[in-house]
Amino acid sequence: MLLDDPSPLVRQAMAEVFAHSAQAPAAIVQALSLDQPTVALPILEHSPLLIDADLVDIVATGDCETQCAIARRARLPASVCAAIAEVGSAAAALELIENAYAELPPFSWDRIVERHGHLAAIRESMLVLQDLPAATRAALVAKLSETLAQFVVALNWLSADRAGRVAIEARDRSTMHIAARSRGEDMRGLVRHLRATSQLTAGLILRALLSGNLELFNAALAELADLPQARVSALLHDRGSASLHALLRRAGLPEITFAAFGIALEVCHENGFADTAGDAVRLRRKMVERVLTHCATDRGATEPLLILLRRFATESAREEARVFCDELLSEDTITQDLIAA
Repeated sequence: MLLDDPSPLVRQAMAEVFAHSAQAPAAIVQALSLDQPTVALPILEHSPLLIDADLVDIVATGDCETQCAIARRARLPASVCAAIAEVGSAAAALELIENAYAELPPFSWDRIVERHGHLAAIRESMLVLQDLPAATRAALVAKLSETLAQFVVALNWLSADRAGRVAIEARDRSTMHIAARSRGEDMRGLVRHLRATSQLTAGLILRALLSGNLELFNAALAELADLPQARVSALLHDRGSASLHALLRRAGLPEITFAAFGIALEVCHENGFADTAGDAVRLRRKMVERVLTHCATDRGATEPLLILLRRFATESAREEARVFCDELLSEDTITQDLIAA
């Protein structure tokens, strides 16, 4: 009888009493969950009596307020998370991202990026998550690059071609930073994402090698060549140009890049791994300059490849300059501390 009371205040009082109770009458809780938002919200956010199918149905048919209430639930199962990611509003997606108890499957993260990745609040909330999959992080960076490119073109700050080129370069550099923190299955997921979005190009793979990220380089070739990663690693350590060229050819990379890959690998084998971040930066610059010098005297090298290598050389030189300045400041601080002592 109280469910039929014309005053929403009565039904709201019932909802507040029954919201946290596992012993509440299930029929009454079900009816309250379908009431107007001021009545239904406590039930939707807290009631343990609502089953997953009920919640999925309410997400599909409810408004933004009801979706947000469900997104805030503790122990939110993957099926409900997937429903919110698929049809929920941006506000509900944001609540879901910030819910530490939500069980978001990888494809739900990707769907949120696809639908709402152009919104700054969504990007910021996702990028601060430590356990965000590398592929999702890369997709967010791509969304950000695309949004910024559209912004500067709309304001006539850059032409569409120039803005697109700058955005791609920034996206590729960010991909290297993401890959540097990725390992194992997370790295393989990133590589699959890059391939699916047509980002796994010869330029990006060459950038990975010239950045010293052999794990990304190996994973990319394994993905493109459809070979086990252990087999690819063995071929790369063979130090024979024939096996390297066969691997690159099977991966579908253009032959004009084979020499650049060969020289870069040769420098890696000669110098091994760097012990410090500064040593790694200097090794990268040495590698880039040696590859550029070789290709500049190679008649088979094309102008696009040389342009790409010159851009890499500029980036590595600037990065080394930053490291050099940081080291000078660090030494100066140590000296001042010693004088003060």
